Amino acid sequence: MGYRSENGKILSLFVPERSERNVYKSENEQHFQQVLFRLKEKGMVIIMKKVCMIVQDPNVKGGVAAVTSGYRGSILEEYFSIKYVESYRDGTRIQKMLKALSGYLHFLWTLFVFKPQIVHIHSSFGPSFYRKLPYIYLSSTLGIPIINHIHGSELKKFYYDASKQKQKLIKKAWQKCDKIIALSESWKDELSNIIHEEKIEVINNYAKPSNSKCEYTLCNRILFMGLINQMKGCYDIVKVANQVRQRFPQCRFVIAGVGESDELLKYSKKYGVQEILEFPGWIGEDEKNKLLLVSDVFFLPSYSEGMPMSILEAMGFGLPIVSTNVGGIGKLVIDDYNGFLCEPGNIACFSESICKLLENERLRTEFGTNSASIIANDFSLKAHIDKLRKVYMELGG
Repeated sequence: MGYRSENGKILSLFVPERSERNVYKSENEQHFQQVLFRLKEKGMVIIMKKVCMIVQDPNVKGGVAAVTSGYRGSILEEYFSIKYVESYRDGTRIQKMLKALSGYLHFLWTLFVFKPQIVHIHSSFGPSFYRKLPYIYLSSTLGIPIINHIHGSELKKFYYDASKQKQKLIKKAWQKCDKIIALSESWKDELSNIIHEEKIEVINNYAKPSNSKCEYTLCNRILFMGLINQMKGCYDIVKVANQVRQRFPQCRFVIAGVGESDELLKYSKKYGVQEILEFPGWIGEDEKNKLLLVSDVFFLPSYSEGMPMSILEAMGFGLPIVSTNVGGIGKLVIDDYNGFLCEPGNIACFSESICKLLENERLRTEFGTNSASIIANDFSLKAHIDKLRKVYMELGG
C-alpha cells in the first residue's frame, strides 16, 4: 500500500472503501488537487506513504528548526502522512536530556504503531550526530529506508580532524542511510569523499518571500542574524564597523542572536565601536521581520556554512547581501548582482562592499530586487517540497 511511482507522475495511491485498488496519475499539481477533492467528496479512503520525521522543537533557536517548522501545515502533509518526532529543545541540560528521552520513546511508539515507510532525520554535526544514532540504528535494523538531512557546516572539524575511531563511526552510521541530503552542490562534493555520491541528493534550503514591501529609505543599518561566535565571523563585524563608521558615522550594526555577545561587546571596546553596535538577543518572528524591513544591508561574514537560512530570509525581504564565498552561499549570492562576496576575514572587502551599498541607493534597490527574484524563482518552499517529494517517492515501496 502507499505510493507507487511511474515516471514520477503518480502522486498517491487511493483505495476505495471496497478492497479493489485504483491508482490515479497526476500530470501536474492542480490536477492532483482536483482528483483529491473529488475522491474525498465520494468518501474514498486515501492511503498515503507514511513518513516519520525527526525534528527539533519548533522554538529552538537556529536554522534547522526554521527549515522543519515550514513543513508543518504545508502541502507536504497533503501528499504524505507525516509523524513528527521532536528530539531536541533549548534549555537546561536536564530539559535537553528529558526531551531526548521522550523523543526516543515517541519514536519507538511511532515505529510499532504508526509503522512509517520512511524515516527522515534532520541532523547536524557535534552532539546532534550522536543523538541521531539510535534513530539510524533502529530504523536500519527494522529495514526502514532512512533519509539523513545534514544541516551541519563544520565538516573539517567534525570529520577530518577527528580520530580514526570517530571517522569510522560516522562512516558506518551514514552508510546505513539510504539517502543523504546535502544543502548545496559544494557540500555534496565534500560529503562524497566520505560516502558514495549516488546516495547524496541536493535539496537547497528555502525562504518564504515577504509580503511586505521594503522601503529603501537609507537607515545606515547593517543586520546580522545567527549564532554569535568566531565561526560566523562576528569578531570581524567589529573591525568592519570600525572602518565603515569613518565614512558613515551614523551607521548601526545590529547583531541579533545568542552566543558570545558579552565577549563581543568587550572586544568592541578595543576599537571604540560599542556605541554603534546593538545586541537585541535572539529575536522572534515578528521582531525579525521588523528588523529585516528597516535594514539596508544583510551581513554574514562566516568562515563556514551550509546554506544559511538567515541569508535566505534576508533575500526574501529584498535585502542586498554582503557575505563570504563559503559553502552554499555562492549559490544564493551572485557577486555584483544581488550582493558582494569576499574571502573570509577580508575586512577591507567587507567594509568597501557595505559602503558601496550605503552610498548608492540605485545599487541597493537593484540588488535587493534581484535578491527577492532569486528567492521567488529558485528557493521557494514549493520548489523545496517538490524535490523532497521526489526523494520520498523513490523510497519505501
